Amino acid sequence: MAAYDWFFDLVGLRDWCDTDKTQGAMSMADLLAKANGAEATTAWWDVPFPSLDTLNKSCGAVSRTRDFTVSIEDAFLGVKDNLKAVLDPLTQPLSWMLDGALSLFVSTPWWLLIGVLLIITYYASRNVLVTIFVALSFFLLAFIDHYTYAVQTLSIIFVCTIISVLLGVPIGIAMSKSNAFQRFTIPILDMLQTLPSFVYLIPLIFLFSVTESKLYGIAIIMYAIVPVVRLTDLGIRLVDKDVIEAANAFGMSSRQKLFGVEIPLALPNIMAGVNQTIMMALAMVVIASLVSAPGLGTLVLRGIRNLELGVGLVSGFAIVLLAVVLDRVSKASLARINTAHSQ
Repeated sequence: MAAYDWFFDLVGLRDWCDTDKTQGAMSMADLLAKANGAEATTAWWDVPFPSLDTLNKSCGAVSRTRDFTVSIEDAFLGVKDNLKAVLDPLTQPLSWMLDGALSLFVSTPWWLLIGVLLIITYYASRNVLVTIFVALSFFLLAFIDHYTYAVQTLSIIFVCTIISVLLGVPIGIAMSKSNAFQRFTIPILDMLQTLPSFVYLIPLIFLFSVTESKLYGIAIIMYAIVPVVRLTDLGIRLVDKDVIEAANAFGMSSRQKLFGVEIPLALPNIMAGVNQTIMMALAMVVIASLVSAPGLGTLVLRGIRNLELGVGLVSGFAIVLLAVVLDRVSKASLARINTAHSQ
């Protein structure tokens, strides 16, 4: 006797449960009880939780967990073609941007690319020590023959961070202007922030070919966009109300207040969001190597697959070094912005 037979008998659902009932294989407990001339019973302290599989044993009309997951899979596959027809043209520019950036970064002579990166670093941070640290880091990566992999990773982060900022800042501004939109968006951001990294790749693998750059590009953007959205919303909401009232007194329009007052005052928070977005994009690039993303992640994956300890450790060190470079540059830029605002 199954654990919850009594429940379906009590509520009068036995006929519904027995519809299309088929005689399945008996459990070992049932076979032993039948051999002894008695029915197998379940002690009250051993009653299992009423999960789908447990209820299915008492009522065949209740779907099993496997049936539930298959129905979700069938539903996704049912809309896959229509979804792909819509998403393919919308996301194709992302593939072009990623492929173009990869080609540009890899084909540019090392001395020119490093020189440009150092100029950008100094312009953003205005810090000589940070600029020297970036130079030494890239020379070290080149010395251990990880330069090409590092710039591939850097190019992906560059594209995905720019797109995340271009999409995330307007979303954050819209959240700050509408409480209803914020209440709608926060659960989505919570889901994106807590969803395991590998789960991002599962639906995308079914939608796009693993040879398409947009597959890992979309996963990286979805994973990395959350901090810049949240901190943009927070930064604009934290703008002093007295400053807003003063802007209203001067007759500034909503557009003038946004670009002339709110965004400049919220810039430190926005830049903190950009810093976190860069770090999360780097973390996801490594995982995205599972779906053909080039860069340092492929070396980590090679070390795991082939049990090459040295390759895995050295490439891991290179990723850490690249992360420190990106973190130091973005934080130096943030410190410069904070100093400018405090003056």
